[in-house]
Amino acid sequence: MKNRWSKFWKSSTQTRKQRKYVYNAPLHIKHKMMSSNLSKDLRKEYGIRSIPVRKGDTVLIKTGQFKDKSGKVTKVSLKSSFVHIEGALIKRADGTDSMYPIHPSNLMITKLDLTDEMRVKKLARNKK
Repeated sequence: MKNRWSKFWKSSTQTRKQRKYVYNAPLHIKHKMMSSNLSKDLRKEYGIRSIPVRKGDTVLIKTGQFKDKSGKVTKVSLKSSFVHIEGALIKRADGTDSMYPIHPSNLMITKLDLTDEMRVKKLARNKK
């Protein structure tokens, strides 16, 4: 079977090939692609610009119909590359509320969930 994803692929101007690269990427690479910028306070504190989004983080939506709304991350989907946030709900045709998927590039992390020791160690390592 032919491998659908190559780590040696550089880039392409064709959007379809860029989408294919992201779609077929393995989960450990997709996890890195699910990164969001940190707020200025967190940037100063930890000395890094962005970090992968996790369930429990508090984020601010920067673009789209929910711009300037803040909420906790309730679900992170690596398969679809989208994040679901508490405050971002839309009404379905039958009247029920549904979580609206938002891409992590449109978010800014304002508060980190530090319950995971490995994440704390990584932040401390970068803090130097």
